[in-house]
Amino acid sequence: MSPKKAILTLFAPILIISGCADKYQSYRSLYPFKSPTGQPDYANLDYWAAHPGKKDPSDSVPRPLGAETRDTLADVFFIHPTTFTDKKDAARSNAAIDDDYINAKTDYSTILLQASAFNQQSRVFSPRYRQAHIGNFYGADSALAVQALQLAYSDVRSAFRYYLQQYNNGRPIIIASHSQGALMAIELLKEFFDNKPLQQQLVVAYVVGWPLETNSFTSLRACAQPAQTNCVCSWRTFKMGYEAPWVKKEKERSAALIVTNPLSWTNDTSFVSRKENKGSVLTHFNKVYKSTADAQIQNGVLYSYRPHFPGSFLYRTDNYHIGDINLYYLNIRENVRDRLSTFLRTAGNNQSVQ
Repeated sequence: MSPKKAILTLFAPILIISGCADKYQSYRSLYPFKSPTGQPDYANLDYWAAHPGKKDPSDSVPRPLGAETRDTLADVFFIHPTTFTDKKDAARSNAAIDDDYINAKTDYSTILLQASAFNQQSRVFSPRYRQAHIGNFYGADSALAVQALQLAYSDVRSAFRYYLQQYNNGRPIIIASHSQGALMAIELLKEFFDNKPLQQQLVVAYVVGWPLETNSFTSLRACAQPAQTNCVCSWRTFKMGYEAPWVKKEKERSAALIVTNPLSWTNDTSFVSRKENKGSVLTHFNKVYKSTADAQIQNGVLYSYRPHFPGSFLYRTDNYHIGDINLYYLNIRENVRDRLSTFLRTAGNNQSVQ
């Protein structure tokens, strides 16, 4: 669960945005379902934020990308970040699975803006889960936080088991995740993939927005090349020159972390210019901003100079956590394609990615 200091500062951008989140109110009526047990039932599509069996925001494609070729050669299992952030709910350790507001917020924020990055070559599955409240990451009661995260993971595990039993049928798997979802993904990779037969179906895991130590796995390794497969990518993005307090503590204890540069898809410390950034998708989903953010690995994190987009001179935060995926949206999209192409070719599959 380390670092506990991922704290308020890490999630501050989320808290700021959630304070202006009334736009999600208009979507609440789309989520009338109620769980009779308070638990998710993954046989019911209502309990999936994204699923190929229904139309949902993960299917969306930014308008400038409308002409691209699409396919469903693999499955993406996307574990979304924390959307249970309202201070008035701080006394509740975990979100209710049938909370209409949280489900609306999840679908029209992270599912639309993050999960959609992975939809060009894949079916996207993303379970609703009883996520831990954001307060668990910086509260004083660590035992309560552990319980909340264990409950969250129990849902993610159940959803993944159901996915394997009902939908996978031996298809290539991509794990994608952000923030709390990345913490869930680490446990999922340990339990189901690391040194297990299922590892052979793993194209790549994107474990983004959470520190991932190099010794987390037995046989899974950090991705070091752009088209490498059966490996793990991870990064956390900050403004160049800013050292977050928890990052400093990681440095003091010599924590060796997996960090991937999402512009070069290597783990070396070379600076990569924003000219290599194919495009960011920010809050305006149908706009793609090119050459927005550069990237360089230093001291266990990813650094970028202030991104370039309309109004970015007002962007004063030092922590780019909320943009970990969105700043590099098109590069991620292209990288999924490259790794999947290699995976299918290596597996002797005659299908080709167009």
